[in-house]
Amino acid sequence: MSDTTARALALLNLLQTHRHWPGTELASRLGVTERTVRRDVDRLRELGYRVESTPGSAGGYRLEAGSAVPPLLLTDDEAVTMAIGLRVAATQQLVGGAEVTLTALAKLEQVLPSALRQRVNALAAAVQPPRIGAGPVVSPVVFGEIALATRDHERLRLRYVDGQGEESVRRVEPHALAPAGRKWFLLCWDLDREDWRTFRVDRITSVEHTRVLFARRELSAQEIEERVLIAASWSPQKIETDAVMELPLAEMQERFGPWGQGATAEGPDRTRWPFGGADWREAMYGLLWIPAGVEYTTSFPEPHRAELREAVERLLRALDAPTPASSADS
Repeated sequence: MSDTTARALALLNLLQTHRHWPGTELASRLGVTERTVRRDVDRLRELGYRVESTPGSAGGYRLEAGSAVPPLLLTDDEAVTMAIGLRVAATQQLVGGAEVTLTALAKLEQVLPSALRQRVNALAAAVQPPRIGAGPVVSPVVFGEIALATRDHERLRLRYVDGQGEESVRRVEPHALAPAGRKWFLLCWDLDREDWRTFRVDRITSVEHTRVLFARRELSAQEIEERVLIAASWSPQKIETDAVMELPLAEMQERFGPWGQGATAEGPDRTRWPFGGADWREAMYGLLWIPAGVEYTTSFPEPHRAELREAVERLLRALDAPTPASSADS
């Protein structure tokens, strides 16, 4: 491979890993002049890659979709990851079903070297992805556009339909895409509400790119997982109730973190917090989140209120009773 070809491939690899690159940074990465970068960009354009350039001190290059699919340049790890991802996608609820993902997988594995195919097979045998089953379908177009913007730290404008069927336009900074249960969720910073929000991807009807980049806000993997878990559980429950606690809203939100979602102020010193569950036991667990020493009332509905009272009274009797002797003591 000539130096010119190798350099063009290195440039292509950089353009594929980020949405926008300043010309000066590309030249520095490749160890060449900006004039050489411009010549290599022209070579990529001749091969069918649509590379847009913007002039000025803040200008640079970005790889755009063209009229045809040019060759992709993948590292070994990227190729293996893509093959595993396609196998998983074939089992999930993406529009188009398994046929599209399987044909794409076949084309990729056809050109994989033997050693990489063995890695794919070994990983596939070890990974058992959960099946979505009859979960809601997700548009691969919407999913792909969100994934690109998440990777490139690009602000998006989304059309979102909530659980009541009301549509709204949301301006967001996408942070992570994650599955939970039978659904996919987008965790993002909502620019209009100035707070974190988690949206179900199957309820996003369209995605508009703004080409405005943002500085990614830091969240740990544990925080991401927790917020997605809360969103997945934040759906109509068999038991829906609330608790009013003797705690100001700001203090309650600080103590509860993302689990305080939906809380509202009941005056300056009290907070109303909605919670629920599939049965009275799950709903009771919500009450255990209320900090020690904080008084509260709850609108726990009947007949579940009576079931909860009976269980609590029995628990109190058990705690007050003498500790039972073990068989070893007799």
